[in-house]
Amino acid sequence: MWDNHQALDLLASSLFALVVLTTVYAASYWALNLPVLPVKEVSVSGVNSSGGRLKHVTREQINGAVRSEFIGSFLTVDLNAMCDVFTKLPWVRVASARRQWPQRVEVTLEEHVALARWGEAALVNTHGEIFNGASDEKLPVFAGPEESARDMVRQYAVFSKLLQPLQQNIEQINLSPRRAWQVHLENGTTLELGREQVEARLERYVQVHDKSIAQFDQQLRYVDLRYPNGFAVRNDTAMGKKGI
Repeated sequence: MWDNHQALDLLASSLFALVVLTTVYAASYWALNLPVLPVKEVSVSGVNSSGGRLKHVTREQINGAVRSEFIGSFLTVDLNAMCDVFTKLPWVRVASARRQWPQRVEVTLEEHVALARWGEAALVNTHGEIFNGASDEKLPVFAGPEESARDMVRQYAVFSKLLQPLQQNIEQINLSPRRAWQVHLENGTTLELGREQVEARLERYVQVHDKSIAQFDQQLRYVDLRYPNGFAVRNDTAMGKKGI
């Protein structure tokens, strides 16, 4: 090998390139970690997913998130780690961060918009995502399998629109593991919709309400709409069945 000039030249070139790369890497690492270009400002702004201003993320939470993950200079601060810290806040749905030359970091937050309560311990947003926020707002309750949250959000919109002519609001929606729907109204009436043709059944309830259901002397507690040509009703004292 030592008599092979081409091999020796190739080895020398390779060693030289390795030394250069190592030197460049070491110099870059050293330069990046110098106390130059410190971040002088972290700007945090945001909206909720409906386009409004932040309502639930507090200034104290923002300051705590910045302090917990603000390590390094303008060039070395880990933006992904900073976003991860923000998304762990209960009301933050999405966080993004970018450097703004020369010494500023801008963080943008998207806040959850709560649509309903998920059982007793959580909330569900308008995207059908469950999150562990706390709210004093008056919200309907969803109860069902966790993987059904998006379906329940979609059906809530459909059910609410169908009930608008009666000016009846939904207090709670239940979805069983077998996909049977039950709607509790704010007026105290429970609507049993079952698993099939649930929208058609609710539409039928709306159509016959004023002519049939509203004629009962007492407030109805339960209306079973699973019958093909009628419905069963129950009030405080009795249960009856009507055809259509």
